[in-house]
Amino acid sequence: MKQQRFSGQFETVYTLGVLLARSVEASALVVLLEGAADWDRMKELCDDVKLIVVADAEELLKGAEAEGLHPVVVDIDDMPIADQLGNVLIRCVADGLLVPGAKVVAIYSGLEAEKVDTISVVDMGEHLGRLTVRDLQQLETRVPLDTLQTVVNLSLDIGREGREGKPVGTLFVIGDTRKVLAHSHPTGFDPVKGYSRKERNLKSARVREGIKEIAQMDGAIIVAPDGTVAAAARYLDAPAANVRLTKGLGARHWAAAAISRLTKAVAVVVSQSSGTVRLFQNGEVILRIEPFRRAMKWRDFEREPPQALD
Repeated sequence: MKQQRFSGQFETVYTLGVLLARSVEASALVVLLEGAADWDRMKELCDDVKLIVVADAEELLKGAEAEGLHPVVVDIDDMPIADQLGNVLIRCVADGLLVPGAKVVAIYSGLEAEKVDTISVVDMGEHLGRLTVRDLQQLETRVPLDTLQTVVNLSLDIGREGREGKPVGTLFVIGDTRKVLAHSHPTGFDPVKGYSRKERNLKSARVREGIKEIAQMDGAIIVAPDGTVAAAARYLDAPAANVRLTKGLGARHWAAAAISRLTKAVAVVVSQSSGTVRLFQNGEVILRIEPFRRAMKWRDFEREPPQALD
């Protein structure tokens, strides 16, 4: 097991992070660890700041709670850093360690793997919308949080990257699968039909890449609670008569609201225009996540013809 020793760069970055957390009056300092740490030293340097330590393996956090720190285990391996931070913050809210509108300082490996080198101030109110701890608890009773996070991360990728340089909008419906399928019908060819459950499970990176291609098709992608894609390219038949949404939201958002009101499913929509990801439950938006960044898109250069000289 690697040891995250207090020497050189780590100590410098950590100390600056503590100072910044005090300066901006952050609710907590969140440290994404690359190895086991010296809990005594970490506690000593930030005694007046709430310290949340994060790793992707429980053994790396052994002893942290006994020293008054707040350990959080999140599977963040092989994710873009923006998705790592999003996952960590959602987990912290779910565990009651942070409130959705909190301001936090995060320390992590942003530039070079296995080297803590980056400090960020994150205003969670800008990224997590109206999410509350109760919302997350209710969501987890309907859909396992790990499946929900997998779909949200995939949605953020789609919203941020698009496909072949073009923005993509899509709709996922998670949970209450039988009822959702009963209130939908195929728009035509189902691209996941005939594949085994393993070949349709979103826990696989290969499957997620395949779903990014399917996301360009019309219709909803239906996901079972265990992360298996049950069907794709489905037209949702749920009535939207009693649904009320903010002005400007399109047909996907209305369909998501309607199906989440009719069933116990959670719907996730990627806005084609902005890349914003919205979660629907009981016919309402309960979570809005803005993408940290969107891929740069080159535009054709428009050149005006030179004017004739007099």
